[in-house]
Amino acid sequence: MTTPAFAAPLNLVYPPTNFKTASDKIFFLGTAPPDAQVFVNDKLVERSPAGHFAPSFPLQLGDNLFTVRYKTQEIKIDVQRVSLQPLPPTGLAFANASLTPNVDLARLPGEQICFSAIAAPNASVTVKLANQTIPLTPQSQLQLPANSGALTGQNQPAASTTGQYQGCLTLPQSGSDQDLGKPEFQLTLNGKTISQPGAGKITILSTAKVAAVTAEAGVARTGPSSDYSRLTPLPKGTRATITGIEGDYYRLDYGAWINRKETQLVTSIPPRSMIRSVSTREVPGATEVYFPLQVPVPISVQQNDRTFILTLYNTTAQTDIIRLATNPLISRLDWQQTAPGQVQYTLNLKNYQQWGYKLKYSGTSLVLSLRHPPERSRGEYLSGIKILIDPGHGGQESGASGPTGDLEKDVNLSVAKLVRDRLVKMGATVIMTREEDKEVSLGDRVKIIDTTEPAISISIHHNSLPDEGDAQHTQGFASFWYNTQAHSLAAFIHDYVIKKLNRPDYGVFWDNLALTRPTSAPSILLELGFMSNPQEFEKVMNPQEQKKIAGAIADGINEWFRKVR
Repeated sequence: MTTPAFAAPLNLVYPPTNFKTASDKIFFLGTAPPDAQVFVNDKLVERSPAGHFAPSFPLQLGDNLFTVRYKTQEIKIDVQRVSLQPLPPTGLAFANASLTPNVDLARLPGEQICFSAIAAPNASVTVKLANQTIPLTPQSQLQLPANSGALTGQNQPAASTTGQYQGCLTLPQSGSDQDLGKPEFQLTLNGKTISQPGAGKITILSTAKVAAVTAEAGVARTGPSSDYSRLTPLPKGTRATITGIEGDYYRLDYGAWINRKETQLVTSIPPRSMIRSVSTREVPGATEVYFPLQVPVPISVQQNDRTFILTLYNTTAQTDIIRLATNPLISRLDWQQTAPGQVQYTLNLKNYQQWGYKLKYSGTSLVLSLRHPPERSRGEYLSGIKILIDPGHGGQESGASGPTGDLEKDVNLSVAKLVRDRLVKMGATVIMTREEDKEVSLGDRVKIIDTTEPAISISIHHNSLPDEGDAQHTQGFASFWYNTQAHSLAAFIHDYVIKKLNRPDYGVFWDNLALTRPTSAPSILLELGFMSNPQEFEKVMNPQEQKKIAGAIADGINEWFRKVR
């Protein structure tokens, strides 16, 4: 791996000029020869022995001008801090883009629809809709930090924006779908009044509509946008009644939301099913559990130590017989009707470690496939074990940058190959998602995991921080997991590497990442160190240190397989 050549000794990698951020501070990542000092706005910055730096500076709203100086060389940077929250206007106006709902939405009769706006703190605000006038009253609501706050230790709620107004309307009963039109917002201030229409129209949804999932795994969420958390994916063919619409999302009758692009409307009465007998059978490498249903219904999964819990919605039990012969995985299968239209099946497992599962509909029957532990050949302990190694990023997806401009994608690949070579010597069969500098989409990486069905999947990365992070001092090894079946692996590898190499500990995180979400195998993501930390970057780029950490990861995998049950 070669270090990029630059025309001048002072090299500033981040931020670029004319950069915009919503953060209240920014770090400057770069390098210069250590024979002279580096200043940012005449402030001396801390550097590593090789001359790398990553100091942070506070930002005010608007333009922030910086000059980075080394000897006679200067780099001027303009960083603009923008606000994610609309600022209350001082005059007779609503804040830009503050009127909500801002998309078309539909709700059931008797439900509430809430309206909000931002205006001057001493204004009078109302909404007119369907011959009703709804007063909006001043509200105080704390602003939650971004999810990235968990990575920087800055995840405390922030002060609320002043001038927020909110009010709600209960929709009347209606015998059929009814379009109420767009709400009209009205603002009165100092004896003057203006009106402004809302962006979305409101509909009362009385006629039952049924959505069928057309994606292989429909993404179910807790709310109507990709900002909301994921729930158990819905297998292709799942049907549910639509109980609400908001923009591009349908609310389904069991409470989840799904993008309408992953569904199609079907002519059907509200999907409901009975369930009677349940049976299991062994197939090569797995146990399949069959749940015969009258219609494909929504589902959710919960994994715990020694249990796998499957909930079927819009379903009523008539189960009198369950066929479960002697099985290498399942000791007992219990069920209970936990609520009207909600049946829960609990698979009590013989072992602590779960090795992956898949769910699909075969016709109207739900098929749960639980993978058996991997078969191990005699000889080396990993002999016969299939392991997938995913070198993060590649091609145009370069990942993080170091102070010298070196790219994460390259060091990921270098270390991943070293891990592969060490595992092969231990007898493992290793699958790589890429073995050269090429772009592999996240979806394609997940497909490789699902089709090859390794015993475990490990994605290799190197870290950086969001703008508000302390890049100069934050360092360490981190592990990320999502499904319960991957927690043991993530925690074990994390502790093993830190203890063996005496590396700084950044932490073990539950994280909703594409390469931690696969259910077909325990899948984790490792961040081996920070590209953005001047001192740790020197270790990251050291070939001998790369061999050490690759060896520790491979040895940790071997030890985990020795201990896991």
